[in-house]
Amino acid sequence: RGCLAGPVYAAAVILPDDHALVGLADSKKLSAAQRERLAPQIQARAVAWAVGIATVEEIDRINILRATFLAMARAVQALSAQPELCLVDGNQKPDLGCAVRMVVGGDATVESIMAASILAKVARDAELLRLHELHPHYGFGRHKGYGTPEHLRALREHGPCGIHRMSFAPCAQSVLPLQAVRA
Repeated sequence: RGCLAGPVYAAAVILPDDHALVGLADSKKLSAAQRERLAPQIQARAVAWAVGIATVEEIDRINILRATFLAMARAVQALSAQPELCLVDGNQKPDLGCAVRMVVGGDATVESIMAASILAKVARDAELLRLHELHPHYGFGRHKGYGTPEHLRALREHGPCGIHRMSFAPCAQSVLPLQAVRA
């Protein structure tokens, strides 16, 4: 959720008890190569999986937390099999159209949450690589929209572009007005 640019992604995954996936972990603890290797295995072995997004415009309009909940709800709604219960990482409960149980630290302890975090991260990283082609001077292909020194330097030099989250202070406080760089 802390990126300065791009949509927010969430995924929902229903795993069978006998999924036999090896290497599941919190997506933040895995390398890009490990996530890329696991994603198709998760998709192949899951009972159902889906990815949901909320756009930059939605993030700026309703805030990042509510946009994340919206992406979660879209992922759950897109599942081919509807769950009776959703396990959600964190301590704030989204409305997902079914029973929800919060699991603090779930991305490190619950395999279905781990799998969902991997699919969401792989999908978002792929989108940021695509956006890097459109806006190469920001370095999205390297930092994936996070507020790295490189990204903050590019924001100061070029101002924000149409995929920056203008409700986030580093983007809103950029030197150039948004209209000047959207052209």
